[in-house]
Amino acid sequence: MNERAPSTAVPAEARPVELADGTVRTVFERGEGRPLLLVQGMSGTHAHWGRAFVDGLVEAGRHVVSVNHVGVAGSSRCGGRQFTTGDLAEAQAAALDALGIDEPVDVFGISMGGMTAQELALRHPARVRTLVLGCTSPGGPGALHMAQTDMQALVETLSSGDAARALRASWELNVSAAFAAEHEDAYEEFVAASKAGRISLRTLSEQVHAIHAHDAHDRLARIAVPTTVAHGTEDRMLPYPNGRAIAAAIPGATLETFDGAGHLFHWEDPERAVRVARETSARAD
Repeated sequence: MNERAPSTAVPAEARPVELADGTVRTVFERGEGRPLLLVQGMSGTHAHWGRAFVDGLVEAGRHVVSVNHVGVAGSSRCGGRQFTTGDLAEAQAAALDALGIDEPVDVFGISMGGMTAQELALRHPARVRTLVLGCTSPGGPGALHMAQTDMQALVETLSSGDAARALRASWELNVSAAFAAEHEDAYEEFVAASKAGRISLRTLSEQVHAIHAHDAHDRLARIAVPTTVAHGTEDRMLPYPNGRAIAAAIPGATLETFDGAGHLFHWEDPERAVRVARETSARAD
């Protein structure tokens, strides 16, 4: 990919890493032990994993690695060419190379990051030890996306110029109604993460295009590593049937259903999400 300079100042908790092609990705690392690559979704940065989830992984003895996507949190912008989830996967592999991580890694990808993780496992099977595909989609003609009414409401809110209203609307679309009503502290953390890692509308548009162009459904049967598909039943971004479709398409995959949870199931039940990561990893021991 032809890319230019980093998009924004690098957040203090992430560091810039130069890839072999001369572009930069900002990387967040915490903990020691077996590497666990976290692959974030649309508009998300490393901070959007949530403290409780990351803390739980570190306490479980994992070396957490989160590589920010193109145009996100100081990573290089795309230089005029529309990227794909395959391109995002190649950048994740290149970042592992730049970090000196050459052993197979456990991968936990959510939403667009789950699509990227599918491509990583398909393109670089020797790099992936186990796979958790969270709140994501296989793509293709049978994939389900956000309801048109939700999309129209979100676009209207994002176009309003009211940043606080847009953040609240995004939060309420990403978590269940019950969680949104009961966890104002989590919303405050989400707001802080979002304000610290704003992305441009151009990058957001490019991400949306990559999501809608993603189609791995007919290739998923080639994934041979232990895989868990995790999905909330109240997911309004990429509805729950997508999870069932992925689990059915990957040989030996298990489906972990988060009853009542929205898109960001790892915010709503971080302890269980950590357990899913730990148990999936143990299947390769």
